Amino acid sequence: MSDSAVAPSAPTAFPGGTILGYPRIGRMRELKKAIESFWKGATTAEDLESAAAALRAANLERLAALGLAKDNASIPSNFSFYDHVLDAAVTFGAIPTRFAGLRGADGSVDLAGYSTIARGKGDDAPLEMTKWFDSNYHYLVPEIGPETAFALSSTRWVDEFVEAKNAGYLTRPVITGPLTFLYLAKASDEAGDDYRPIDRLDDLLPVYVEPARRLQGRRRHLGADR
Repeated sequence: MSDSAVAPSAPTAFPGGTILGYPRIGRMRELKKAIESFWKGATTAEDLESAAAALRAANLERLAALGLAKDNASIPSNFSFYDHVLDAAVTFGAIPTRFAGLRGADGSVDLAGYSTIARGKGDDAPLEMTKWFDSNYHYLVPEIGPETAFALSSTRWVDEFVEAKNAGYLTRPVITGPLTFLYLAKASDEAGDDYRPIDRLDDLLPVYVEPARRLQGRRRHLGADR
């Protein structure tokens, strides 16, 4: 058998440099203005989506111009309209009982519902806000209890990967991990005094696997399986 027949395949190239994320607000605070306009009812969800897509495109272009490679996943895709932990809660169906009516027929939560969970409505209080560890960034605290029915309720992480790939960028989705998510959560009002959200890890993990499978499928479909 020749050496070439047993030679290992070339290893996957690792990024020479990368970052975990990039400010999403825009140089002129475009996202803040777009969200506040949507909250006031002056613009539609479609307008907000369009503004967010323009910001994502501008960020991809800028990161590539600053030296992150377009084709080796050194550019992250982790856009959020409000908060990354809230994104994870909505993605995996961790919606408090008081907001159960915000779900669509397919279990998803639209931008109006997402905003309601973040801001509250009437007697329904929003998710609690607290500091991300010792930083000045605040996140929304998920509420997890025995009644929480985990289920994939959003495909935004996959959709934004595809959006970037169609624009010529192979990105690396940055997602709040399951342990981080559960340790940052608090017990819901329906849970007992000794209940810990981390006890639901075995229930959450299969749901976390689903976006990874979809991302891998899209990578293969788009010719980005490296």
